Amino acid sequence: MEAFRKQLGAEYAKQNIKITPLAFMLKAVAATLKHFPDFNASLDASGENLVLKQYIHIGVAVDTPDGLMVPVLRDVDKKGIVQLAKELGEISVRARERRSPPPICKAAASRFQPGGIGGTAFTPIINAPEVAILGVSKSSMKPVYQDGEFVPRLMLPLSLSYDHRVIDGAAAARFTTYLGHVLSDVRRLAL
Repeated sequence: MEAFRKQLGAEYAKQNIKITPLAFMLKAVAATLKHFPDFNASLDASGENLVLKQYIHIGVAVDTPDGLMVPVLRDVDKKGIVQLAKELGEISVRARERRSPPPICKAAASRFQPGGIGGTAFTPIINAPEVAILGVSKSSMKPVYQDGEFVPRLMLPLSLSYDHRVIDGAAAARFTTYLGHVLSDVRRLAL
């Protein structure tokens, strides 16, 4: 993914589109949400009924001078990585300049990206009525033991918090495993 991201970044730099790992993450999360629809849901006002979303909108936390804002990228599953990178850059600038209006509709699945400010691990907090939130920490090269030797691998720590009324630990483990599988070979996003 990183080699492809850098190649795309060089191609789109002239258009002022920064291709970040977060654009790939958004696309991978959208693919994972399609595979696990209970994560793309919310609870109704009573907290008793699950509302499955027929769209994939993802909120992305942006660090601003006034604290975190969570603008929503709409229909993430229907957009390509370059389009997501462009929109992500635009909403991030608007949020930092305090020009971001509140989202038109809530995201079913929110995510938070502290990597830019140095986070390495954390526990994201679910915002009702959402049922899950994915935390993405800063990636780093780590030695991984493989085939009898240590090899360098880019590792991306993920933290998933979820509402146990809707999602159990086994489903959460399957969700993060599937997401890791998609991220390990981004060609799968084309399938």
